[in-house]
Amino acid sequence: MIGINEHFLSVEEKQLIKDIRYLTEKNNLDNISRTNCYLEYYTMNKEIHWSFLASLVSRNAGWNMCDLAGTWFPLSLNEQTRLNLFATYERANWMIFQDAYPQLLLYEYSTKKNVPMFHLLQYFSVSSFMEKEWLHFWRYKNKERLVYSLIINEQNVIENPIIKNKLFQKEVFHTLAYRFQDLLRFSSVFFPTLNGDIYGRSVSSFRSLDRRIELGKELYTILFQKNLHPIFLEFTLKVVHTGSRADYEKYVYPKHRNNTPMLRMSYPVMTQKPFTSVDWSKTTKVKAKWKKHARPFKEAILITDWYKNKQEQLHKLIKLETITLYWKKR
Repeated sequence: MIGINEHFLSVEEKQLIKDIRYLTEKNNLDNISRTNCYLEYYTMNKEIHWSFLASLVSRNAGWNMCDLAGTWFPLSLNEQTRLNLFATYERANWMIFQDAYPQLLLYEYSTKKNVPMFHLLQYFSVSSFMEKEWLHFWRYKNKERLVYSLIINEQNVIENPIIKNKLFQKEVFHTLAYRFQDLLRFSSVFFPTLNGDIYGRSVSSFRSLDRRIELGKELYTILFQKNLHPIFLEFTLKVVHTGSRADYEKYVYPKHRNNTPMLRMSYPVMTQKPFTSVDWSKTTKVKAKWKKHARPFKEAILITDWYKNKQEQLHKLIKLETITLYWKKR
């Protein structure tokens, strides 16, 4: 619904707001639609690096969701726990798209008109922080600054409704299963390639806003390294995202056995409740370190062997847990 100042808008602006809301709702259907939408946007607007980063992070979210319906996790986690984890992934990624996609569309429209239209961001409940950052990008074309700003914004968007939400904390973030996975760094963000190499970062302390922002900057640094970016883009353009880890594991393992199903074969579309967005930047101070360059890597970014070892460890632990439970029941 357009806000109280709608009578100040032109007919064109009102129609633009209506069109963007329609496209956002249409493309925010599920993980597959979001991932494809981010990638398609990047192919048409190569200067908006964040959209390519978002498409790869969204792929990873889909793989994590499908793990919950795959061969291994049902052996270790009960159905309710898996549903809670899925709902958390889906809600967080839905909220980020709901906030970010109108920004992307307004920028694209602005380039076609050759006039900045970022004053309309308020009608999509986008933070005043991002309105200033888009205007800065429009004037100075600082691609890295815009990526960092979008990372800062989106992680703050989900901070209170997802990360600090009491229900999610009780049902997800404070559970033994989540803490165990976080401690051993089984969760990671992967950038696969067609030659079977995997690049990326392991994820820990996900509940820390500072850490999530730093992780986003690290991932951006990897994704846009001159020697690596073309092979990441090649993978995303040639491999259709299904949510199954088979999308990339078929290149990693010579004889691949698929352990995760496709997303749309596993989950129905979730109807999301609208949320009342507040301007986080009016109550949260933007830390100087959030805008600084990502720290130099202390660990290797080529993590193919690390990934294989972690998968083996995870499967062994689940087998051990299953055997232990079996003998306890006897």
